[in-house]
Amino acid sequence: MTKTFDWTHLQSFISVAEHGSLSGAAREMGGSQPTMGRHIAALEEDLGVRLFDRVPGGLALTPTGADLLDHAGPMAAAANRVALAAQGRAEAIAGTIRLTASELVATYILPDILAALRREEPEIDIELVASDRTENLLRRDADIAVRMYQPDQADLIARKVAELPVGIYAAHGYLARSGRPGSLADILDHDVVGYDRGEQIIQGFRAAGVAVDRDFFSFRTDSQVVAWRMVVSGWGIGFNQCGIGDREGGVERLFPDLALPALPVWLAAHAELKTSRRVRRVFDFLAEKLAQA
Repeated sequence: MTKTFDWTHLQSFISVAEHGSLSGAAREMGGSQPTMGRHIAALEEDLGVRLFDRVPGGLALTPTGADLLDHAGPMAAAANRVALAAQGRAEAIAGTIRLTASELVATYILPDILAALRREEPEIDIELVASDRTENLLRRDADIAVRMYQPDQADLIARKVAELPVGIYAAHGYLARSGRPGSLADILDHDVVGYDRGEQIIQGFRAAGVAVDRDFFSFRTDSQVVAWRMVVSGWGIGFNQCGIGDREGGVERLFPDLALPALPVWLAAHAELKTSRRVRRVFDFLAEKLAQA
């Protein structure tokens, strides 16, 4: 028989994982540090696993703990929806949430997610800042940010929600005209779409043992959306998230067995996440759906 465990202990686990410490979790949940410690110890005993390792400055998830967090996040979101239904929605979730995300995420990933949110929460309005600039949540430029890196501001609440695989793509027309590269090194003889000031692609080449610089790219732009449209239009070879590239007609993923570094997806919000049901609802919804992207 599968052993059950206390849901309160799982909530404490999620909070400790998000904050990296018992004290941070205690502040969020209105409890005490010893209580958080007892909840984690009880959950570890119930499951027969170690969930955290002690590190300088707090606690770090073990691999088993990280696996559990992947499942616990959607469970928490589902439990929140059950609670809202049980309350008969006596407290309406309404108002405006301002999001910020990169142009690429805002254009290709968020529309379907936000449309689904609208169907479930028709009283929530959304303002979306589609920008590759770093918006400062602490200045309240946005309520929630979708980031492809871990936010480092101490006063933010951040959660890693997914890792998106990346692929190399080219249009069918370009490949018919210029030939198909047989190896990663062969790309050096092709037209490649890259960034103007950003060095992410340059660093990716170097990590693969291929040295290039900005002048290597025959088309340069710091707009991720423009870069992708140029690949689709047949300028040359480029890079994108597989969830976007694989759905695009007229292009082909090159070297599909080549493992490129995945893009981490982080959600970040300021301290209002602790007190605003509206912000928490959108944060949890985005976390659940981005994990499925």
